[in-house]
Amino acid sequence: MEKSYFKDLKYLFKINKRENIMKKTLTLSLLAVSALYSADITLDPIDVESTIVTDVAQKAQTSADLAQALSDNVPAIDMNRRSAIANDILIRGQKRDNIAVEVDGTKTYGACVNRMDPPVSHVVANQIDKVEVIEGPYDVTTFGTLSGGVKITTKKPSKDLKASINLGFGSWNYKKFGATVSGGNDIIRMIATVSTESADQYHDGDGNTLSQQLDNYLGSTIAPQSYQAQYKDAPAYKKTSAMAKAFIKTYENQELRLSVTANRSDDILYPNSKMDARYDDSNIYSVEYNIDSISDTYKNINLQYYHSDVDHPMDTAYRMSSYGANPVMTNWLTTDMDGLKLKNRFDLSGYKLLVGLDGSKRKWDGHYEKNYNEYYLPGGNSRKSIDNAVTKNAAIFAKVDKKYGALNLSVGARYDDTSISNDTYQDNDYSSFGANILGTYNITKTNKIFFGVGQAYRVPDARELYFVSKTGNLIGTQNLQQTKNQEFDLGYELNNENFEFKIKGFYSMLSDYIYFNKDNAAQNAFENIDATVYGGEVSASIYLTDDMSVDMGASYKRGKKDAPLAGQTGTNLADMAPLRGNIACNYEYANNSIATLEVRASDRWKDIDEENGEQVIAGWAVLNAKVKHAVNKKFDFTLGVNNILNKTYAVSNTYADLTLIAGGTSDIMLLNEPGRYIYTNLDFKF
Repeated sequence: MEKSYFKDLKYLFKINKRENIMKKTLTLSLLAVSALYSADITLDPIDVESTIVTDVAQKAQTSADLAQALSDNVPAIDMNRRSAIANDILIRGQKRDNIAVEVDGTKTYGACVNRMDPPVSHVVANQIDKVEVIEGPYDVTTFGTLSGGVKITTKKPSKDLKASINLGFGSWNYKKFGATVSGGNDIIRMIATVSTESADQYHDGDGNTLSQQLDNYLGSTIAPQSYQAQYKDAPAYKKTSAMAKAFIKTYENQELRLSVTANRSDDILYPNSKMDARYDDSNIYSVEYNIDSISDTYKNINLQYYHSDVDHPMDTAYRMSSYGANPVMTNWLTTDMDGLKLKNRFDLSGYKLLVGLDGSKRKWDGHYEKNYNEYYLPGGNSRKSIDNAVTKNAAIFAKVDKKYGALNLSVGARYDDTSISNDTYQDNDYSSFGANILGTYNITKTNKIFFGVGQAYRVPDARELYFVSKTGNLIGTQNLQQTKNQEFDLGYELNNENFEFKIKGFYSMLSDYIYFNKDNAAQNAFENIDATVYGGEVSASIYLTDDMSVDMGASYKRGKKDAPLAGQTGTNLADMAPLRGNIACNYEYANNSIATLEVRASDRWKDIDEENGEQVIAGWAVLNAKVKHAVNKKFDFTLGVNNILNKTYAVSNTYADLTLIAGGTSDIMLLNEPGRYIYTNLDFKF
């Protein structure tokens, strides 16, 4: 008789123990959560500094939004709700350029200064093989990994012919179609994926659509930021994406890897912003040459060239501010990135050595338009939001791993030289040296302690240095210093066949942290401050029987400025979500068929930076349920309900570094989460 799902887990765990495999499978509180929201996600082996998230693409259920999937499954990640799609992430309270995002080694950025197109939105769930979430300054291979990072690996082509189709349907007219086909021979392997999805505006727990939330906040349906009557019931978004890869064997142990990803999102509503996105178009290209087993000591060389670009116009076309004879105002932004990375791997008498070179060039440009025509300042100068800013980086990095009995050590270092220029304001040059030490000590075969000490930097971006309002005011601060993070992590992990437990704490000291000062919002709004962030994450899984398990997880963080900003009194750091957690019960009622009931909850968000736009947010708890049923090996379906009790709640705060709508019933408009959501998902494999 075939073993049940949980028996298989126990069996695999025993095998791993006998082979003394260091990286354990984390079944996580998050296995259940994953089943409930955007994707069925499991956490694979996890290092001291990172968490590996797999199966993201297999069953994206409520949307293909990666931010939703990650925040539901990794305790260190919170989601910043911007719309029904294309939401942003925070790792331990850090976002924007404080965390780095890569897709298949391609450093990825958005073009929007208001984060309507965050980097994680440029790839969709059905394209993804796995995601590595780095917690802390522990990645020397990537430019700008200050406080964390996300490394997305998309699916690789297989030699065997395989295909899959995914169909999704849900409340508020949500529809999704995804398909993948892969195959090849000994010389060439190829894969292609396509995905399309769309949805109407979701309703919050009070039954309000996105436009109704806005009207309720403004207290009027004819305020300038309100939607025009013909757009109040407009769809929330439409998104289409495609990916193609070809891996070509050129010689023995040598391979040419070609990849292209195209993402097209249209008419995305952002109700608590002053503009909506007309479209977001992005492309990611990669050409990679890989050689394995060069000699007994020279294990691998990998050379990659990549390019990414984003085209993002946002405007007021749907709003009352452009009604009748009033003009449509547009801020049109583009960005493109070119990079070259060389990695060499060696095995020298038990020392595993990685040495590499990294170079990149990013251009960021933006201008304002009036009725879709160039918009000029008095005197005839074009109204530029970012004037051809170019960031050039060159770096060398190295990492060495060594095992000493029960102790595993890893040491990494990186040197960066960066220049930032533009066509209007001063240029800036930065250099930095970052390093880290990571260690794991195996107390016994079933429990270990781990630690990390690291230092990393990130330079200011063009928005923080050079962004200009449509009236011609310099919102950026052109003489900003680069930010330094010095961090210490410490944790403990226990794994046996009936119980898994992991706890991790961190303490981060930020020097010249780049912060938005609301009091200076009209001119030079960004400044360098010193701050401290500390907190931790905990997760556990209990196998009650062969068929039942309980999973749980929680995270907490707190951030403090060393001193208040000039003219202010508060020292709370923005974006520090409160204590949040989940607990889930899983029951495998048939082979590979699982029913899950889960509660997710958050404490009241009371430690806020009120002087810079944040507000107290009530605590919340929501109940979710899901059944995933395997009809056979080729077909399974899912039926689920999120927010069963139809609660009205918000997860994202209103720090003023985002331009959000203000002046209504409270200081800045909060955006509520979806209310009760019923969905089904159908998966076919061929």
